[in-house]
Amino acid sequence: MSNGNVASLYVVATPIGNLEDLSSRAARLLGEVAVIAAEDTRHTGRLLRHLGLSVPMLSLHEHNEAARVEQLDARLVAGESVALVSDAGTPLISDPGFVLVRELRARGRRIVPVPGACALVAALSAAGLPTDRFTFQGFLPAKGAGRRGRLELLAAREETLVFYESPHRIRDTLTDLATVLGERRLVLARELTKTFETFLDGSAAELLIRMEVDPDQVRGEFVVMVAGAPPREEDEAAVVEGEALMAALLAEGVGVKQVAAVASRVLGGAKKVWYARAQALKDMSV
Repeated sequence: MSNGNVASLYVVATPIGNLEDLSSRAARLLGEVAVIAAEDTRHTGRLLRHLGLSVPMLSLHEHNEAARVEQLDARLVAGESVALVSDAGTPLISDPGFVLVRELRARGRRIVPVPGACALVAALSAAGLPTDRFTFQGFLPAKGAGRRGRLELLAAREETLVFYESPHRIRDTLTDLATVLGERRLVLARELTKTFETFLDGSAAELLIRMEVDPDQVRGEFVVMVAGAPPREEDEAAVVEGEALMAALLAEGVGVKQVAAVASRVLGGAKKVWYARAQALKDMSV
């Protein structure tokens, strides 16, 4: 057993398509654990056969996860390590495992991440959309009203929006994206790391037309990435109010840094922006 012979739950990322993406560490640990908790044992069985491994498995999915906690905890208490895998990618990321990890961590058990493939990260890395900030929303609601409601809540967010979507709902989701977000730029990633990996770029309406022309573009699981909303224009009244406040504080001898902090706290906005304005006001008064 690895890592100082301490029984551990290894949260193991598995390939999202290309089997060469499995790390050597992940392959080794899958062969060392006493049991593998798999979202679908048939799917994981194919991976194990590819690796030439024969390891006991048990299913762990959304319908039985809570019931598996005691069984797997007993294994850890007995000194046996366990691997947790999903069908593809990193467990817990829109896949089962959260309940198990939460409960075992609360009991003081050792949880070890074994990083690897993750569809949303792989998609973002090649999409050409801003990645300094993004919001991952998993799967949008299946029904139209719920989906549009969620999109309306996110419409003003300025960071890149990321969703997962299935092939049988992708057209409906694109229709709702066009309705709620208009002409905003989208990138769809499908069949990641597989033979027919494809990135589609355009507005939601444009991508719907491409799918009508080429029905093959509806196949596979999707990562949907949407450009964030444009930055909101500054409220001129707030700027005027802020400058008046800062001018009064500067006249009382308050330092520029403190003035900017007060303006940011009272009126909102970035402290560095108010600092630049306060400095400009001070310079003009000299």
